[in-house]
Parts: sequence; C-alpha cells; structure tokens
Amino acid sequence: MRIFNTLTKKVEDFIPHNKDIVTMYTCGPTVYHYAHIGNMRTYISEDVLEKTLVFLGYNVKRCMNITDVGHMVGDGDAGEDKMSVAAKREHKSSLQIAEFYTNAFKADCEKLNIRWPKIVSNASDNIDEYIKIVSYLIDNDFAYISDGNVYFDTTKSPNYYELSGRNSDDLIVAVREDISEDSSKRNPFDFGLWFTNSKFNNQELQWDSPWGRGYPGWHIECSGISIKYLGEYLDIHCGAEDAVFPHHTNEIAQSESYLGHKWCNYWVHFGFLNDNSGKMSKSNGEFLTVSVLEEKGFDPIIYRFYCLQSHYHKQLVFTFDGLSQTRNTYNKLINKIKQISDDGSSIEKNKTESFINRFKDELSDDLNTANAITVLYDVIKSDLNNNSKLYLIGEFDKVLSLNLIQSFDNKIEDNLLDFINEQIELRKCAKSEKNYELADKIRTDLAQKGIVLKDTRDGTTFEIVK
Repeated sequence: MRIFNTLTKKVEDFIPHNKDIVTMYTCGPTVYHYAHIGNMRTYISEDVLEKTLVFLGYNVKRCMNITDVGHMVGDGDAGEDKMSVAAKREHKSSLQIAEFYTNAFKADCEKLNIRWPKIVSNASDNIDEYIKIVSYLIDNDFAYISDGNVYFDTTKSPNYYELSGRNSDDLIVAVREDISEDSSKRNPFDFGLWFTNSKFNNQELQWDSPWGRGYPGWHIECSGISIKYLGEYLDIHCGAEDAVFPHHTNEIAQSESYLGHKWCNYWVHFGFLNDNSGKMSKSNGEFLTVSVLEEKGFDPIIYRFYCLQSHYHKQLVFTFDGLSQTRNTYNKLINKIKQISDDGSSIEKNKTESFINRFKDELSDDLNTANAITVLYDVIKSDLNNNSKLYLIGEFDKVLSLNLIQSFDNKIEDNLLDFINEQIELRKCAKSEKNYELADKIRTDLAQKGIVLKDTRDGTTFEIVK
C-alpha cells in the first residue's frame, strides 16, 4: 500500500507500527447541523481507505470522535461555540442537538454504505482523559494558565509547522482575518486546552477541573480520544484538507509533548467538494445534504459513485448535471451486471486472481478508485465465465460498496434489525422535536425499501414486504 502523506508531502509505502493491527483515527462530525455532501465525501474516502486496507489483508482498528462540545466557529479560539449556536437556533439543549444530528449523520452513512467505525466516542464522554493530558502539559511546562484558561505554548513544539508547511508569519493577526488577538495568550499562536473563563454567553456543557469549572478546547478532544482507544502510536490520521491547520497541527503538538515521542506516521487528507460558488459549507444557511439529493430523485449510492470516479486528494466540483450523468453511467453498469446470470460454472481461479491483483494494485496506488473501477469494467468485458465474473464483482464491491449485485435486503441482512430500529428511533426523535417532514421522509424511505412502519399504542413496529 502506498499513500500520500501530508506530513512528508509525498506518496509513501505504508508500514504500520504493529504488523498485527493498523490503528486509524478519523475526525468525526461536529453534530450541530446536518452534514453536507462535502463532509460526506471525506467520510466516503475514509471508508474506502479502511475497506482497502482490509481487502489487502490488514486488521484495522478504527476510531472516530463525535464533537458535541467545544468546537468553535473560528480557528483562533474565537467566535461562538457551534453547539451553543445550534442550541439557540433550535431552542433545544446541547445534548438534544448532539443526539439528533448524530442520528441523522449515522443515517446518512448507512445510505452511502459507509461502515460505522468499530469505536465511536462522544467528546463529552472523555473529560477525565483531557484533564489528565492537560495536567501533564501544565506540570511539564508545555502549557500555562492565564485568566482562568489553559493554553498550549506553541513555542515548546519545535516542529509545530511541519505538517502544514506554514510559518509564524502566516498567523499574524494583520495577515489573517480569522485569527483574533487574545491578550490572555503568551503568544498569538497558542491555543486553548481548557476554558473556565468562557468567551461565550450561556455555555451549557461544563465540568469541574483542577482549574475551575469549564470545558475542553476542540483540539484536545481528538488527541484524548485517539490515545485512549488506539494507544500511544497511531498509524493513520484522516480528515478533510482544511483540518491540516490548525486542528491537526495542534493535535500533533499537544500529543507528542504529552507522549514524548512521534505520535502518528501517516496523515491522510481529502480534497474539498466545491460547487459553482466555491467550497461547500454550512455558513450560508442553505447547503446540499444526502436528503436533498434524495428529494431530487438521486439514490445516495449515485453520489458515492460520483466521488469514486475522482481521486480523493483532488478537489471535486459538484454539479447536478454531473450527478445525472453519473446516474446514467451507474444504471448502464447495473444493467450490464444483471445480464450476467449464474450459469453453474466453476470459478476460474487463475484468471480471477489476476483481476484481483490488478484491482489491489490500483487501490494500493494511493487509492486510485477510478482505475479500480476500470478493472471492474474489464472484468465485465472479459471472456471469463459468468460465475467468475459475479465472484469478482462481489469481491470488488467489498471496497467500492456500490450495491453492484446485491438487493437492499441482502445488503443489510446481517444488520437489518439494527438498521430498522435506528431509523425508528431517529423518526421518534424527529416527531418529538415536531420535525414532521423528516419523520414522514423516514417512513417513506423505508417503505420504498419494503419496510412498512406501523404506529401502535405500544410503539412503532414494522413489517417487511417482499
């Protein structure tokens, strides 16, 4: 496996720290709103990376955080807390906001065939871990207390700019509008580890700490969760390219100061999804979600296919015309596969191994999914017998996850009950929040997949209609 490493700025051979297991950490969502399809492109790419590693024979232990506290709008510990903004906007508690949008995000992942990580942890569930790390950093002069808050001293991190390739001049307040001066810091580039002197009004989620009652900074959360669940040596850390600085840069500084050694060897970042106006974001109040694609008649799997035809590291421009063309391409592909019937023939081992090796080679080449899909087409056009073709298509789909030869029921057979119960719970939450539009949509989506919900006095039941 060869992958582009942001830390070294080149494609490198992947060599895990422990040959028996690959540790992989992915930055999860800040659950203050629905994820837009730009966010979901990153999670699709991370899913392909994990499934590729498994396909190549690695044992992967993946962890993802859910940021339900402390993520600020600006990257300079400025602005407003995103969870507080959402709570005010929707007149709910921060925990209600977090639960609702976590469930919505999980539903989107299911629709896009994104495997839910083995370990998923809420930021608010790991306060003791943050306090332990911050205490060590203070005791060993990597951090300091000022005006009731705890800050990391970036001058104590000699390789602070290595990941981003920036320098201190990039951070001057006069140069960057999103960095505001904080008189509590020794240096303008220092960042918050713990806040007791809140900059925000009515900060809801707070905890007792050695420095007073407060809440963690955003950056400490990922370090704490990763170290707690994956150990001191991390193989792969993933995220969108806008997380390189300051989030991942600050993670490295605090983690390596705490551990006393190099923390993560491979940093893998994914390109933006742009629309005609530029980078897709939530700031304008209107943005594209998986549900919006569905409302416009697109199966979410079409969007996954759209993403896989581009390289993960490059920026991708989204248009509905492009998505429509992808839908046509996908439908033609599925129709070709449907014409390959089980003919009872034996699998041609030598020939199928050759195609599998080609498929592995393309994915091993920095996740070249576009070329991997070309191998899929070559299988369909080949002189292989039908069962050999069906076998290979099924194998390839373990990574591509495009529902190539599986019906919905077969696709979720092992987890069908969990999936339906999650949807029922999400619908229940939507109804309790008087979001009847979402509740009705969940019912309709399930009905289209042959799962009929029935509301009774004792709760919601379901029936699968064949």
